[in-house]
Amino acid sequence: MRGVFLDTATLGEDIDLTALKKSLEDWTFFSLTAPEEVQARLQDADVVVTNKVVLDAQLIASLPKLRCICLTATGTNNVDLAAAQRAGIPVLNVTNYAGASVAQHVVAMTLALATQWHLYAKDVRKGVWSAAPAFCLMHRPVMELAGKTFGIIGYGALGQAVANAVTALGMNVLIAQSHSGAQDVNRVTLPELLSRSDVVSLHCPLTETTEKMVNADFLSAMKSSAFLINSARGGLVDETALRNALLAGDIGGAALDVLTVEPPPMDHPLLTIQLDNLIITPHNAWISLAARQRLMDQVADNIEAWKVRQCKNCVNGVEA
Repeated sequence: MRGVFLDTATLGEDIDLTALKKSLEDWTFFSLTAPEEVQARLQDADVVVTNKVVLDAQLIASLPKLRCICLTATGTNNVDLAAAQRAGIPVLNVTNYAGASVAQHVVAMTLALATQWHLYAKDVRKGVWSAAPAFCLMHRPVMELAGKTFGIIGYGALGQAVANAVTALGMNVLIAQSHSGAQDVNRVTLPELLSRSDVVSLHCPLTETTEKMVNADFLSAMKSSAFLINSARGGLVDETALRNALLAGDIGGAALDVLTVEPPPMDHPLLTIQLDNLIITPHNAWISLAARQRLMDQVADNIEAWKVRQCKNCVNGVEA
C-alpha cells in the first residue's frame, strides 16, 4: 500500500517518522501541498496523512483508490466527513497528545496577564528599573491568582489538563455545562460561569453552535477585571467584538494562541492595536517536541489498527 503525507512541515523537522514509515510499504512525503496539487499527489494513494490540507467532497469523489484518511490533529474541519463516509473511507484523528503542552501554555498566558512579568522584563531592558528611585518597580498591577476562579468551557482532555494545572496555583475551577446538552450536576450554566470567573478559558471544538460564541453579549457578561484565554480555535471568538471590549476596558485582558485566519493578515483587527493587556502567540501551545512525537506515533498506530480492522479513532462512522 502507498501512503502520502501532504504537509510534513506543519509538524516540524525534529520529529521521528520511523514508526510511520514502517506502517506502510511505500511512502511519499511532501513538505507542503497547495490546493491545486492535491489531486495529482493523491491519485495513486491508498492512505493520506494531512494536517491542514483540505479534502473536500469533490476531491474525495475523484480518488477511487483512496482507502483511509489520517489526520495529524484532533479537529476534522478540513475533511468532508459525510463525503468520506459515502465513499466508505474511514477518517482517523489523533487525541490526547497535547494536554501537558497546552496546559503549560495556558498557565503561562494566565500568569503573564496576572503578573505582567513580560512587561516588567521589557521595562528592565528599557532602563526603567535602573532609573527608579526605589529598589523595585510596581507601577504595573499584579493579580494574585490563588483563591481566584478559573472558568473552563470545554472539558475534554485539554480542559481537564488545564484544570489540574490551575488547581495547583490555588485557583477554584468552574466547568461550563456542555454545549451538547448533556446535564452534569458538577457543572454550571454559562451565564453563571461568566459572572463568577476571574479567568475564562476556551477548550471546546469549533462547531456551528460554538462559532463566535465569544461575542459582545458574552464579553459583557464577564467581570470587568476578568481575563479571556483562547487556545482552542480562533473561530470561537468574534474578534471585532473582542477588540471593542478591550479598547473600552470591558474586560481585564485577553491572551490568544489562535486566530480565525492563520497566519493572520497584518491588518487583522487584533494586530493593529497596541494594548498591554492583549497577548497573542502564534498557535504554538501544542508544539512541545514531546507532544508532536506523541501525535506522530499515534498516527502510525492508527494506520496499524486500520490495517487489522480495529479503527478505534474513526470519527465518521465508517468501519475499517
